[in-house]
Amino acid sequence: MQLQQLQYFVAVAETRHFTRAADLVHVAQPSLSQQIKALERELGADLFQRARGNITLTDAGEALLPLARRILADADTARHEVQELAQLRRGRVRLGATPSLCTGLLPDVLRAFHDRYPGIRLLVEEGGSHDLVRELARGALDLALVVLPLPSPSPALATVELLREDLVVVSSSDAPPPGPAGRRTVRIADLAGARLVMFRHGYDLRELTVAACRAEGFEPEFAVEGGEMDAVLGFVRAGLGVAVVPRMVAARSGHGLRVTPLARPGLHRTIALAHRSDVAPPRAARELQRMLLER
Repeated sequence: MQLQQLQYFVAVAETRHFTRAADLVHVAQPSLSQQIKALERELGADLFQRARGNITLTDAGEALLPLARRILADADTARHEVQELAQLRRGRVRLGATPSLCTGLLPDVLRAFHDRYPGIRLLVEEGGSHDLVRELARGALDLALVVLPLPSPSPALATVELLREDLVVVSSSDAPPPGPAGRRTVRIADLAGARLVMFRHGYDLRELTVAACRAEGFEPEFAVEGGEMDAVLGFVRAGLGVAVVPRMVAARSGHGLRVTPLARPGLHRTIALAHRSDVAPPRAARELQRMLLER
């Protein structure tokens, strides 16, 4: 008994027509009929009553039909499970993330993922949340780490909150932080007298910082603007100004920078993991998602 024979049998049982069944399973009608006859010989019983073009199931056919459907379903499940396991030995994951998350959150998680699944290629695309949402929507990414709230919420995307991250002020280690001497924190209002090193337009941290300054009644002054994370940290290290950056990034920034917390209530951002809601991510992407959520 072959799976193909059971597939042909179920097709005839459901259509009650040999020609239509052959079209359904994409095989020539004579070949389908031959396989059904071979199955009947194997089982030692007729499965169909063929009377003047009227095809009905015999008692043996009625008994076989639910079993055949179950066998075919189990075969599909087995095939799917094996393919899913194979995807963890080879394949790829396309992950989008903001540059600050590539610097702060991702290195340790991606190292752990690569150690566990060395055959999976990791393709990382940096961008702002707006760009990453667009790439997700068009199917160019499997997962994306974005900052909430999304710039343009979409019902086609599913998001799950990953972490709430504090922002801090970084300045050159050769210069004091903004604000009165001796204070261990910086208020947003203290930035009114400071020259800021500012990210490019479209960068989530730029909008958040500028909005916080305006809420305190002043327009921030930029010493340098337009950089990505590494450039901003380099400009601050060189003494061109101060910047507001995520705490995780500051912790990895190395020598040459002074890190000062913001005074309460401070500034925070919420990081979420997003994927398309209408398409399940590949198995490897789901495994990376699990590791990010459990980090």
